[in-house]
Amino acid sequence: MREPAFWWQRDTGRLLAPFGALCGVAASRRMDEKGASAGVPVICLGNLTVGGAGKTPAALAVARILLAAHERPVFLSRGYGGRLRGPVRVDPSYHRARDVGDEPLMLARLAPAIVARDRVAGAKAARSGSATVIVMDDGFQNPSLAKDLSILLVDGPRGIGNGRVIPAGPLRAPVSAQIAHAQAVVIVGPPVNAAPVTEMAHRHGVAILHGRLVPERNSLDALGRHKVLAFAGIGNPEKFFLTLTDAGIDVAERTSFPDHHRYTAKDAKDLLARADAGSLVLITTEKDHVRLIGDPRLVALATRASTLPVRLVIQEAEAFEKMVLGALQRS
Repeated sequence: MREPAFWWQRDTGRLLAPFGALCGVAASRRMDEKGASAGVPVICLGNLTVGGAGKTPAALAVARILLAAHERPVFLSRGYGGRLRGPVRVDPSYHRARDVGDEPLMLARLAPAIVARDRVAGAKAARSGSATVIVMDDGFQNPSLAKDLSILLVDGPRGIGNGRVIPAGPLRAPVSAQIAHAQAVVIVGPPVNAAPVTEMAHRHGVAILHGRLVPERNSLDALGRHKVLAFAGIGNPEKFFLTLTDAGIDVAERTSFPDHHRYTAKDAKDLLARADAGSLVLITTEKDHVRLIGDPRLVALATRASTLPVRLVIQEAEAFEKMVLGALQRS
């Protein structure tokens, strides 16, 4: 499902505002519920809004800090888009996106990942797998597990759209209610429309950090001067396209699909034909690419499509590392 365009325009969603307000009250009350202890520290990454803000790259950045400190992080995810309820440990050599979702497959390349609809059961499975710390790449609004550190990601250029709660706008819950449960907010990209968030964070005494998504140099060098056809089915495809152009890649064509889109044979045929017609190199996100693997109808597209791995670089790197490691002392 695609996000309604009006969500990201000012002074819109008034007719749906009463429904959004009711959903906001329910979400706020739910977030106030006390969660169960995981038995090990829990670090949670979340989005204020529907759509991508860099949550998965942030989870990977947190895990790299923990691994460098000789901890044993285990990712815990709901596995959105996957059919398995879990708890199940993700095996990238066996599982596919249709089983466990796309994000857990990416995370499992760095550290063990558990998929579980029941977060408490998932935490138990992670602990039995010798986890010394759990990193959640979703579940900020889910109160079932107590968190030791919660970090919200906000896309700087998009901000919070019209500032209303679903279905009237893109917010998962009122801004104030969400920030009250966070210890830090990371503004990803230029903070063009982040003022309402930073002001609220200041009001609540929540730390504000700044990040940017940086493409891996080797992938950029491999593309050279080729023109590309970029495609993405993520929460915010424009963020991916902007990352490409900012890196100096000539994006001749771009195609957006809904978040977590399941590619079809028709999609593959169309993308391949357009790339051939324009002598273009196909390029997509790592998250999209894992959804192409394992489907015989998509083999040609998976083989032809390049990916652009990105890392989240935090401007206040020392403060970010101190915050992450400090969470280990809170449980």
